[in-house]
Amino acid sequence: QLQLEEPGGGLVQPGGSLRLSCAASGFTLAPYAIGWFRQAPGKERERVSCIASSGGSTKPADSVKGRFTISRDNAKNTVYLQMNSLKPEDTAIYYCAADRACIATIYPPYDMDYWGKGTLVTVSS
Repeated sequence: QLQLEEPGGGLVQPGGSLRLSCAASGFTLAPYAIGWFRQAPGKERERVSCIASSGGSTKPADSVKGRFTISRDNAKNTVYLQMNSLKPEDTAIYYCAADRACIATIYPPYDMDYWGKGTLVTVSS
């Protein structure tokens, strides 16, 4: 069974840091571009960042530039999202997703081949 899981969510204070992981089971992530998306209550699911299969190209959203960093370790079959200087507006369910390229920016109308179930990140004092 092909699955993506996103351990690492939780409650963090404003200004704090958190690292999310995207781990695959049943398939290898190496050939795939991996995107991190987030969805806040009442809002659409938007892409936060994406990393190409080669790891050489990333596409952070303007709202997280300079604060969030995406990286991948193909040997561990895992992609990470390091989130620093967190703000209350970063509160959302975070999803990782796999596809051939970093094309999808908003779901829907865009889609990805595989999605994780999501992990809740709450930024609050």
